[in-house]
Amino acid sequence: MSPLRPMSETEYDPWVAQAIAAYANDKIASGQWSESEALVKSKKEHHELLPQGLRTPDNYLFTVQDESGTSVGMLWFAVKKKFDKPIAFVFDIDIWPEFQRHGHGVRAFKALEEQALHRGLTGIALHVFGANTAARALYEKLGYQPT
Repeated sequence: MSPLRPMSETEYDPWVAQAIAAYANDKIASGQWSESEALVKSKKEHHELLPQGLRTPDNYLFTVQDESGTSVGMLWFAVKKKFDKPIAFVFDIDIWPEFQRHGHGVRAFKALEEQALHRGLTGIALHVFGANTAARALYEKLGYQPT
């Protein structure tokens, strides 16, 4: 069973509400946005990136599941261009706290690599906030290089 399955409509609304709040908090913590503006800016960015929700072209939202099919997180990537070649740009990966440190992130990224190859993409890129040491350690373990 693949660790990635397309996110359902019933999963999308709770996820996007949580993602908007989490992104706002990350931007506050990084010093990029003030607390008073963060939620509005985060909502605006998410709406611009996903104007059609799950049906936004070239955006792929997945539920990450364990071997038994239990939802353990989510992954969102979009097809973008880098050096005029199509890549998968990871906008969000989130393994729910109670399921972290069980290899689900590694399995999700391995499945993402398969998704990228299947779609003819030439690479994977992402942004990670500097203070997110757990995510940075995961990406380093997977062989991703900072640029």
